[in-house]
Amino acid sequence: MAIQVTATALPEVKIIEPKVFGDARGFFYESFNAREFAEQVEAGVEFVQDNHSRSAKGVLRGLHYQIQHAQGKLVRVVEGEVFDVAVDIRKSSPNFGKWVGVNLSEANHRQLWVPPGFAHGFVVLSESAQFLYKTTDYWYPEFERSLLWNDAELGIKWPVAGELNIAEKDRNGALLADAEVFA
Repeated sequence: MAIQVTATALPEVKIIEPKVFGDARGFFYESFNAREFAEQVEAGVEFVQDNHSRSAKGVLRGLHYQIQHAQGKLVRVVEGEVFDVAVDIRKSSPNFGKWVGVNLSEANHRQLWVPPGFAHGFVVLSESAQFLYKTTDYWYPEFERSLLWNDAELGIKWPVAGELNIAEKDRNGALLADAEVFA
C-alpha cells in the first residue's frame, strides 16, 4: 500500500499520506494513483483540471466553492507550508457549517481530499508556498462563490498573527447565513 488515508472530523474530507522513499539523493513518492484513490478515498472521481498557485506568507485564499459546477479538490503543497481548511456547506449534512483544518507542507507530503459540497481555503504559514490541486470540474467564474473567511458563525481558528493579505473578492465573501449553499 502506497498511501495511508485518514478521515478527518468531517468524514468525507480525508488526509492522504503517501509512502515516501528517501535516501541521501532525495526522495520519491507517487503523488496520485487513480486505482488507489478509488479504492481508499472515493470511487468514481474523475479529475479534469490541475491548478498551481504560489503565495507569500500571510496570503489567505478562500473560502472558495462553485455553485452548480461543484468541484472536488485534491490539494497538496510542494514548497512551504499552509493551513488548509474545508467547510461543509451542504444544508442536509449533520456537519453543515463545521470546518476542519490541516497543515500541509513540503515536509509532510500530505494531501487533502475536499469533496464537492465543501468550501475550501488556506493561509500561507511559511515565507512562501506553492500549492497544487486537481479538480473534478472546470472553473466557471460565473458560478464561483466565496464564504467570508472570518465569519463568526464558522469560528475558524486560523493559526496566524499579524496582517493577512486577502483578495478583494475574499474580503467581500458572504456570511454562511447569507451564502448560496448546497441542498
